[in-house]
Amino acid sequence: MPEPHDSPNGGAAETGARFSRVEAVAAALSVIWVVAVAAYLLAGPGEGGTLDLVMTLVMVFLPIALIWIGVTTLRSVQDLRAEAARLQASVETMRAAWVQSQVQPSVEQKLQEIERAAKTAETVLATFTSRRDASLVQASADRKAALVVPSRVGVGEDQPALALGTPAEDLRAPLSVAEFIRALQFPENPDDRDGFRALRLALEDRTVAKLIRAAQDVLTLLAQEGIYMDDLKPERARPELWRSFAQGERGRAISGLGGIRDRSSLALTAGRMREDPIFRDAAHHFLRTFDKTFTEFEKNASDAELVDLADTRTARAFMLFGRVAGVFE
Repeated sequence: MPEPHDSPNGGAAETGARFSRVEAVAAALSVIWVVAVAAYLLAGPGEGGTLDLVMTLVMVFLPIALIWIGVTTLRSVQDLRAEAARLQASVETMRAAWVQSQVQPSVEQKLQEIERAAKTAETVLATFTSRRDASLVQASADRKAALVVPSRVGVGEDQPALALGTPAEDLRAPLSVAEFIRALQFPENPDDRDGFRALRLALEDRTVAKLIRAAQDVLTLLAQEGIYMDDLKPERARPELWRSFAQGERGRAISGLGGIRDRSSLALTAGRMREDPIFRDAAHHFLRTFDKTFTEFEKNASDAELVDLADTRTARAFMLFGRVAGVFE
């Protein structure tokens, strides 16, 4: 992209060329006029008084003066145009710099906050020990499992068994609905202890951990485009639509789930999916993982819990990618 001052200089050079041509024409007209007047005087009678001499001088020099006054005026007009072009270029440059200074810090600040939150999460997970939370061993209605626990016929190869052959996962309390929803919202800030606790518990569940990691991947990729789930305000869908989706319904019958209407976010996401295969693969993996996990969650969730889940950052990302991928068409 050329510098703003290049264009005015180029215009000034072109204007100088036009001035040379104009001055040449003016000089030629002046010479022609002088020759014509001289020829007239030489061909005419030789006698005449002072008045005739004055009139002759006026007749000779007045048209020439008018010609050069016009040339000077034209030069001034062209100079004013060149100056206006330079000022316009300077204004556009300052406006672009101002817009960049207003937008860039906001984007960088959000990226830094996400990075700090991710580092804090890694620190919490790295320091996790075998100590169990007291709330996990207390019987309560709030401890309703988020996902249907599958029946186990035997111990799989990738599941470590204890002394009596019981898989380690069987001794861990199932992830509750409240913890599942809180984990899908992700921590609000580095000081959000409840958010990090729910995230740690969710990552201990292999099924939910797949969804958490898939969601984290797409949220990070969306942040690179300046798209943040907190900025999106989706239209609320009825719990019946979410249940229909969990039971396999697709297309226009569940179009109400695609509540994201922000055209800028939809356009940026669609463009990135077309151009970036990594972004596209991450999006499709996230949609498949959300579909599979939500199908299990819906079996144990109440209508109010479905509404709460729909307001999480993960669910908003699903609505956004679902609309772009045509899930609701």
